[in-house]
Amino acid sequence: MWPIPQFLNRRYNVPDPFSELDMPQFSHSIFPSKTSSFTAAKVDWRETQNAHVFKADVPGLKKEEVKVEIEEGRVLQISGERSQEQEEKSDTDTWHQVERSRGRFSRRFTLPENAKVEEVKAAMENGVLTVTVPKEEVKKPDVRAIQISG
Repeated sequence: MWPIPQFLNRRYNVPDPFSELDMPQFSHSIFPSKTSSFTAAKVDWRETQNAHVFKADVPGLKKEEVKVEIEEGRVLQISGERSQEQEEKSDTDTWHQVERSRGRFSRRFTLPENAKVEEVKAAMENGVLTVTVPKEEVKKPDVRAIQISG
């Protein structure tokens, strides 16, 4: 039988450095970062006939805590910050579990050339941010049949 590494043995009060691994950035306190595990805010990107629609889960945030920006012409950035809640401290309180994420988050998406970046709209409802980027009509190339001689 193989010995269990100490950081995997839950009897010891040693944090597992991989328990909050968040790609592409490390979020655990042993890897200092200004961005927390909230970095992985889940985003769906759907292309419809008329627009690119992004839906981001940002539960518990107010619209004032979220930013939607277009950078470098065609890069959509969704960012924000969830602050730690200020709670009354009491000598009788004991925390048993802290799982809710807090800190900064940021997601970036390179938009295709058919995106009308000057007409982007954003709305937030029930913890879901919806960003709509209208599409320009792409002209279909004129196709002309060429007769083959011979």
